[in-house]
Amino acid sequence: MATLIRTPHPANPLSIAVLLFGSGCAVLDAPTVDTAEPEPVLTAAGPVAPQAPNRFELAYAGQSVIGEPQLVRIDGDNTLSDLAREYGLGYDEIVAANPGVDPWLPGEGTPVLLPTQYILPSGVRSGIVLNVASKRLFWFPEPAAGEPRLVYTFPIGVGRVGWETPTGSTVVVAKAKDPNWYVPLSVREEHEAMGDPLPAVVPPGPDNPLGNYVLKLDMPGYLIHGTNQPSGVGMRVSHGCVRLYPENIEFLFPEIGNGTAVTIVNEPYLLGERDGELFFEGHAPLEDDTETPEHHLDVAFERFAEEYRVQLPVDAEQHIHSVASAGHGVAVRVYDYDTDEYLARAIAVTNTVEPDPDAPTLDEVRDMIDEVMAAETEEDVAADAVGAAE
Repeated sequence: MATLIRTPHPANPLSIAVLLFGSGCAVLDAPTVDTAEPEPVLTAAGPVAPQAPNRFELAYAGQSVIGEPQLVRIDGDNTLSDLAREYGLGYDEIVAANPGVDPWLPGEGTPVLLPTQYILPSGVRSGIVLNVASKRLFWFPEPAAGEPRLVYTFPIGVGRVGWETPTGSTVVVAKAKDPNWYVPLSVREEHEAMGDPLPAVVPPGPDNPLGNYVLKLDMPGYLIHGTNQPSGVGMRVSHGCVRLYPENIEFLFPEIGNGTAVTIVNEPYLLGERDGELFFEGHAPLEDDTETPEHHLDVAFERFAEEYRVQLPVDAEQHIHSVASAGHGVAVRVYDYDTDEYLARAIAVTNTVEPDPDAPTLDEVRDMIDEVMAAETEEDVAADAVGAAE
């Protein structure tokens, strides 16, 4: 049976349909488009209520793009970290999507793009899939009879440089509520060297970095857990474990059973399709990635060609390279040939951030992030010293 892929352009009534048959690869011709530079549009009818931040229905088996980009305006002393947590994003995601906006003092009324359209990682559509490059978790629950297929997605914190979160396939082997943290020797040694010694065991409570819930993986030493520092979600701040916002791990904990498959991938560049339209999402590769950006792009093109049995035209690949170099992590419609086309279709939504009297102050959040950065610097210095001594 033929697969129909369309490449419509919203400003042009012309569209091209290509029938792809089961044998061989076809070349997907790009539509003729107006190359005039459009003026970015940062407003839309509304504002309206925001989309649900985590739960999305999949209308058909091949759908690999979910959600829509949204736009919200700063209210009062909102920070980008406040908006990220409210709308289901991580810190790095929202900062990358808003270059030039001060994350701590964005300013009253400043429009902020919410990159809340996502391309699913390639291949696996069951269990939990973690993409360390986009810093997101995707959970594909088995649908009940007659119910739609769903995917849930949450931002995650992953391992920092030198403590990378490993890729590969594993399963959940144990769960715990209000866990003790048995501090690995390597972590105790690191903190000891920094003058911040840790006990061998940290009991449950506000000082426990695992938060209130833990999913143990069949990878020795690696966990999916909550956190006592939510501002670090969406960043590379852990010793290799995967962190979620407390409310997200609280939701997942009763839903995930022992034996649930967990696939961890590193895919900074993603191609996806929804209703015949082709989308591309490009994140800055991890600083310590052993593969080149060009290699990751080649792999993304190969996966697309294998799944859809179609070869992208040269100008589309060149456009994708341009989007990838920006590293803003926002899903872009490829055949608009405009790196900022998402601005015109971002949905203006209401600002639903409510002040939290128990939330850390701006200075406290900055101090926490400074501590993480200082720890990385001290770790690098210590490693250099050891190398020199050897």
